[in-house]
Amino acid sequence: MEAWRVLFLIFILGLVGSGEAQLKVNFYSTSCPKVETIVQQAVFRKFNQTFVTAQATLRLFFHDCFVRGCDASVMIFSPNGDAEKDAPDNLSLAGDGFDTVIKAKQAVEAQCPGVVSCADILALATRDVIVVTGGPSFSVELGRRDGLVSRASDVDGNLPQPDFNLARLVAMFARNNLNERDMIALSGAHTIGASHCNKFSNRLYNFSSSNPVDPSLDPAYARQLKQACPKKPDPTLVVPIDPQTPVTFDNLYYQNLIQRKGLFTSDEVLFTEPTSRPTVVDFANNPSSFTSAFIAAIRKLGRVGVKTGEEGEIRRDCSAFNS
Repeated sequence: MEAWRVLFLIFILGLVGSGEAQLKVNFYSTSCPKVETIVQQAVFRKFNQTFVTAQATLRLFFHDCFVRGCDASVMIFSPNGDAEKDAPDNLSLAGDGFDTVIKAKQAVEAQCPGVVSCADILALATRDVIVVTGGPSFSVELGRRDGLVSRASDVDGNLPQPDFNLARLVAMFARNNLNERDMIALSGAHTIGASHCNKFSNRLYNFSSSNPVDPSLDPAYARQLKQACPKKPDPTLVVPIDPQTPVTFDNLYYQNLIQRKGLFTSDEVLFTEPTSRPTVVDFANNPSSFTSAFIAAIRKLGRVGVKTGEEGEIRRDCSAFNS
């Protein structure tokens, strides 16, 4: 057989054997045909109780997928305090995200016991919170299995930090098969939600010896943030990441970056760095360009490290491994 044919067959066989190739939109069409409606209703009920549901669920999905893949390992509760959710980087994950998935899982179990994974429910719930805040709807690939490992020690070094520069952001996303455009699009999730003051206060008071305030911040915005976040703020105090439309999923996040109103260093560098700036400007000026890029990126995110087939399990309770 010609060499190119051998290489092609190896590629195809490898693709078919990979977890992401086994994901498909209609995975539960026979085993649990109403799963998407059930999850959507549970998400909307939770959202009507508290808006925090949206940011919390979206962030939970991201934190899950970047550590051991999209397998709901972040959902596990450990009485010893050594599961993923107990890692320092995950302690700020809002309980409303966990509660959204747990309630959706309970509703699904009532109709389709032992069929739908917590990982898939989290993926569906993420799409639904985007929609309920005014963002785009999109088809969600399903067929993930729940992971069998959840360790706090696996989290360190696998999640982007607020002070990351562009090179570190690009490198971390590349490890998860996400390119620079994907990274910039997914950063647009900061269009909703809020952050604790300690995540960015160094930009207001201790940026450098010569510049206590980060000079890349718009001065008026910096003053606004100082009013909201004093030097020693209440640890529960939060401010919106998008100061314009913090409860709406839109492209104003990118317009804010152009106006030097990116809350985190990792936000603002997307505009200040020449290589990423054109994409930010494109997303700021063209909502449809951002929307299509975000959908493509979050679907790619949902394929990271997935378990399928006989891997993992279908948990009965999202917070505990099956015994």
